[in-house]
Amino acid sequence: MVKGIFAIFGHGNVVGLGQALEEDCGQLSVHQGRNEQGMAHIATGFARQMRRHQIYACTSSVGPGAANMITAAATATANRIPLLLLPGDVYASRQPDPVLQQVEQEHDLTLSTNDAFRAVSRYWDRITRPEQLMSACISAMRVLTDPADTGP
Repeated sequence: MVKGIFAIFGHGNVVGLGQALEEDCGQLSVHQGRNEQGMAHIATGFARQMRRHQIYACTSSVGPGAANMITAAATATANRIPLLLLPGDVYASRQPDPVLQQVEQEHDLTLSTNDAFRAVSRYWDRITRPEQLMSACISAMRVLTDPADTGP
């Protein structure tokens, strides 16, 4: 189902995902993008062209990188096109970062730009611990493969 991934590595998504893709031995094709919005729209077009049988995932940095994919998520949801987005997010320690790439709310450091995806996605989750990954992947794939309920 997932043929490959479009990626812009940066703040919030470098360590685990980048290392996993490096060690993948080429099972997924990885394409370094230049613009998050373009990557997500290309992934949407690819899924549509493949009649929803294959998709490309997209990953970006936290903050502006993630925000650039919101319009593509809304388009995919409205048209029931599967789109897997893996944006970077705030640190698990929830400590503010001096780089200021994310939108920080002093009253709740768990809020980030990624929360905007809730309104335009059929499935949304925030993974904060490794043991949550398997159940989140199963839930995401259920939505991505359901022709009646598919979307990001």
